[in-house]
Amino acid sequence: MTARSRLERGQAFPIYIMMVAGLLFLALAFFAVGKASALRNGAQGAADASALAAAQSAREQFQAPFIAALWANSIDTFLQRSPFYAACSAAQGLASDNDADLKSCSPKEGGRRDTITTKVEGRGTVDSSVIPGSDHIVAKAKATAIVEFRCDWTSVDLNNDGVRDVYFFTCDDGKMAEIRPSSPPPWSSVSKILFDVHLVDQ
Repeated sequence: MTARSRLERGQAFPIYIMMVAGLLFLALAFFAVGKASALRNGAQGAADASALAAAQSAREQFQAPFIAALWANSIDTFLQRSPFYAACSAAQGLASDNDADLKSCSPKEGGRRDTITTKVEGRGTVDSSVIPGSDHIVAKAKATAIVEFRCDWTSVDLNNDGVRDVYFFTCDDGKMAEIRPSSPPPWSSVSKILFDVHLVDQ
């Protein structure tokens, strides 16, 4: 009985080693999958932040051309050709702050709904010993933000000289804004009423 017991233990040992090796492989594989998921989430966060930053930067840059459009009574023309200038420069900064690199930033004019789409690539790699080539696998993500003009307006010519002196804006959320082109309020106090910035679900 003793010899047979030792023989059975000897036969079971390689099976035990294989089981331990298999469990270790699974643990490393699950770790790699978890790391890949974390990298993907991080890249998506970077893409979201960069798109929002670009859209908010664009909204800030609307001030001068928007006031000029009020003077010319040509808001519709402004909305059809909203200027973006260097809005995408803000996207790179936010992507970098989130450990990613901006690969593209694409503004698109759309009347009352302008969009900016950013694509980023994370700087970290999966780098798993159980996945060949994973030291070169990086997370990629994209996001789109909208700059939306959400108001209707009326204007008044107080001096009957053909120049619109006051504009009254009524916006979708019930907020209102009054702008006199000759003495406009701080842009920061009215831009967020006139233009909403938000992400689009991918």
